[in-house]
Amino acid sequence: MKTLSVATLAVVTFAGAACVQTAPAPARSAQPDSLAIRRDIEYLASPALEGRMTGTPGNDSAAAFIARRYASLGLRPLSEGYLQRFVARPVAHNGPSPSLPTQNVFGVVQGTDPKLRNEYIVVGAHFDHLGANTTFAADPRATGLRLGADDNASGSAAVLELARLVARTPTRRSVIFAHFSGEEEGTLGSMYMVEHMPVPIDSVAAMLNFDMVGRMKDDRLIVFGVATSPELPGIVADANADVNLRVAAQGDGDGPSDHASFYLKNMPVLHFFTDSHEDYHKVGDTPDKINAAGEARVVALAERVLRSIADRPTRLTFVRAPSTAKASSSNGSNVYLGSIPDMSGSDIPGLRLSGVSAGSPADVSGLKPGDVIVMLGGKPVKDLYEYSDALYSHQPGDEVEIVVLRDGQRVTLRVTLGKRGG
Repeated sequence: MKTLSVATLAVVTFAGAACVQTAPAPARSAQPDSLAIRRDIEYLASPALEGRMTGTPGNDSAAAFIARRYASLGLRPLSEGYLQRFVARPVAHNGPSPSLPTQNVFGVVQGTDPKLRNEYIVVGAHFDHLGANTTFAADPRATGLRLGADDNASGSAAVLELARLVARTPTRRSVIFAHFSGEEEGTLGSMYMVEHMPVPIDSVAAMLNFDMVGRMKDDRLIVFGVATSPELPGIVADANADVNLRVAAQGDGDGPSDHASFYLKNMPVLHFFTDSHEDYHKVGDTPDKINAAGEARVVALAERVLRSIADRPTRLTFVRAPSTAKASSSNGSNVYLGSIPDMSGSDIPGLRLSGVSAGSPADVSGLKPGDVIVMLGGKPVKDLYEYSDALYSHQPGDEVEIVVLRDGQRVTLRVTLGKRGG
């Protein structure tokens, strides 16, 4: 399950504000290019890359493409090149863990301020997806590749576009642009990066993550992590003043995406996310459904946020935000219901659904979009984490009772849980 976050920006470009008055003013930032965003998504989510599954030639080709783009934009490689090679070892439910040779990709735009350029902001997204692997698929019996246009070619394209904008008009602090592999296997690439940083770990001042930012509807954007620094709510609100998105700002920094790896190293983080949808982890997550103009607005907001953080005279204040995440049992990690959470939040305690997967156990049982799950298998559900704990305490084939609020009324349903990947 993804968490989310996303902020957009326009043009706060005073990278040289601390310089003498006679210095030439930096050029005004270019606008995000929705056509470039669409082209990058169409390539990364093309059948030629076969879904970019970690450890496959398609994943390697995607990494090589990103490295070439970094070079063409003028980003400097870190260490000996743009690629950080490692072996991903995802947890196996049966048998030994596989060893998947893969790579992260990153490059840097050096900051303009001699006093601040040795501090860094990381801007990242994962570029891997499921491909032919059905283990985490929401449609395990469907025929075809899961190409991952929104998850996460969209986030990868957003990072490339931000790299173009920042390379054109650098910020006072340096910015590391990073693309992670192994996220679908458990945020393995970002965890490897924070343990093998190409710069001192304490020089990284913040991290911005982009995961599923290509399917904006009704101007809605979710930004997770605002509680990880007291300055972040105001920064996000100010950045949105001209972009005018309907931003749902949420506190958590430890959700299931790559920003959590940095948060656990005591860094302020933000996660940009345009919400889950019917095609999450399915063969239907294709480039034709991408809202490139909407993603360009996310990038516009995010650029403003990035420049505000990178150009401020002092670093953000890190706060260990109260965590709502709980350890879930791994015994039922292959349990499948088919619910699609509404990640923008709700005033009603429970888990509101934005949809259900067609033909899934949720669909067959009668769950509907707009339902708010308040109990599952006799356990109360107040949020996504309690829902996950309740669901993963069961096994495929279990029949459970689900209580939902529907139009203000409590409705009780019975569902036979399915098996993910089965």
